Amino acid sequence: MAQILLHGTLNVTIFEAEALSNPNRASGTAPKFLRKLVENIEETVGIGKGMTRVYATIDLEKARVGRTRIIQNEPVNPRWYESFHIYCAHMAAYVIFTIKEDNPIGATLIGRAYIPVKEILNGEEVDRWVEICNDNRRPIGGGSRIHRQGCRVSLYQDSHVPDDFIPRIPLANGKYYEPHRCWEDIFDAITNAKHLIYITGWSVYTETTLIRDSRRQKPGGDVTLGELLKRKAREGVRVLMLVWDDRTSVGLLNKAGLMATHDEETANYFYGTDVHCVLCPRNPDNGGSVVQNLQISTMFTHHQKIVVVDSEMPNKRSQKRRIVSFVGGIDLCDGRYDTQFHSLFRTLDTAHHTDFHQPNFLGSSITKGGPREPWHDIHCRLEGPVAWDVLFNFEQRWRKQGGQDLLVHLKDLAHIIIPPSPVMFPEDREIWNVQLFRSIDGGAAFGFPEKPEGAAKAGLVSGKDNIIDRSIQDAYINAIRRAKDFIYIENQYFLGSSFCWAAEGIKVEDIGALHLVPKELSLKIISKIEAGQRFTVYVVVPMWPEGEPESASVQAILDWQRRTMEMMYSDIALALRVKGLDANPKEYLTFFCLANREVKKSGEYSPREQPEPNSDYSRAQQARRFMIYVHSKMMIGKLFPWNIDAI
Repeated sequence: MAQILLHGTLNVTIFEAEALSNPNRASGTAPKFLRKLVENIEETVGIGKGMTRVYATIDLEKARVGRTRIIQNEPVNPRWYESFHIYCAHMAAYVIFTIKEDNPIGATLIGRAYIPVKEILNGEEVDRWVEICNDNRRPIGGGSRIHRQGCRVSLYQDSHVPDDFIPRIPLANGKYYEPHRCWEDIFDAITNAKHLIYITGWSVYTETTLIRDSRRQKPGGDVTLGELLKRKAREGVRVLMLVWDDRTSVGLLNKAGLMATHDEETANYFYGTDVHCVLCPRNPDNGGSVVQNLQISTMFTHHQKIVVVDSEMPNKRSQKRRIVSFVGGIDLCDGRYDTQFHSLFRTLDTAHHTDFHQPNFLGSSITKGGPREPWHDIHCRLEGPVAWDVLFNFEQRWRKQGGQDLLVHLKDLAHIIIPPSPVMFPEDREIWNVQLFRSIDGGAAFGFPEKPEGAAKAGLVSGKDNIIDRSIQDAYINAIRRAKDFIYIENQYFLGSSFCWAAEGIKVEDIGALHLVPKELSLKIISKIEAGQRFTVYVVVPMWPEGEPESASVQAILDWQRRTMEMMYSDIALALRVKGLDANPKEYLTFFCLANREVKKSGEYSPREQPEPNSDYSRAQQARRFMIYVHSKMMIGKLFPWNIDAI
């Protein structure tokens, strides 16, 4: 059967099964699914009896788009009642329901049921039984989110902006844009906190100093982050930290860990102090075996970078306090301090002398000299009701993984800390309506619905023994579908929609990069080509993922990115041919990488050692060029009917 493009939203509800495995069944009657498609397609699927750990999956051809929790100790008529909200941009001939028995490692196939895609295209309800089949397709026997209004958002490009790098950007009111400085503002926010400082991070390094610009010094600015947090805790401020636990940073494997996040150092530094630092492993669900969990713990991380504090009121005369939050891509750790100059060599005896970060060359060090790895990233400061959303996110995570009940009870401070409320007047040009998205699951956040039907009502999805918030992907898809003229993306990686990759040297079904963003982008471009409208997608990525370029992991990611790009360009080229246009697909989709080159100046830092001759390190030092590592995760688009949106 020919594949058909499914582009839209698929709503699936899996209910139950009957007679999945009945040893007394002699009639040969096959098990059947009862499905009911509601709205576009809302399906109910049930699976049967006889298995103690059984689950069902939903696939669009080879792309896994849904998975139920495991039903245990329910040998007769297991029931899920789980709903899935699935964004589709897939070529498929069938919607496939697979039944499996979970094993300690892997799973055993029971059977599959098929619904032809053509049956669901008209939007009509479908209500019928479907038989479960074997590999030969023979019957077997036996939420929405809320915009926060009245907010203020301060945007940051990189961790610092020097005074001599301020572009004159005119604003509508006749003024010029004044840049904000991320680490300066975080330093001030922590320094001035009176009641609470909450921090999450992929990495938090205690030896980091936030103030490094010699022309913009602050009292006490030379203190390290670790000492600053200790001091605030001694003053009576509740300082709580959730840092990702790199399970490989143990003595038997590698004390520094594969990711070199300093997690063990940070925990030991604060041990026995008034700062409460908890290392949090990232486990996508609790249904795996010991072997699986060890592998998963090295692949999944906590990647939130959050600082939440109580702050003084803008007029600084009131005794009242308010909640202010910082969120984005910049960790409070080594290698992250940078400016828009992205220096390679010239700051090695000043801002980066004790913070030399260059993981792309084996044996790199400050004693051997640059180039250091420049770091480009974005961050923001949130004020108003949305700042409380970040606070609530931290509280959910602490209650799940923090252990002791140490959260500040804000009801006790109601006379001091004002509740969520607008911080801007409606007529103010700087007012923002803001929506907060995240990617997290019930294993890392307290208070998620326990039942799938509750998850569906809350806009969440059900995974294997877990409930998942995937609102970041959902936000991307919604923004792409509403984009009018262009989309601009910066990302550390650009790979996905693997279900559409060419099967050259790989089994596509074994690749788990299933998110829809690349396919949604190519489909958006195709729709504009078909409509005769101009549209361009600009994507900025690093030249290669951080690490030694010849390493297996870096090469694997580069291969996946290549396959993603090939898929997108193939889609666009085909659309141009069908339309009869003699145009280059790169006019519609373009990828960029950033780099810097510095001419040597007198008085520059002179290393006492040299890299190995004829090494990549040595050649980069001689050429005085290196990539700027793009770590930001950002999308900007001109949307219809609105103007600019960013994620």
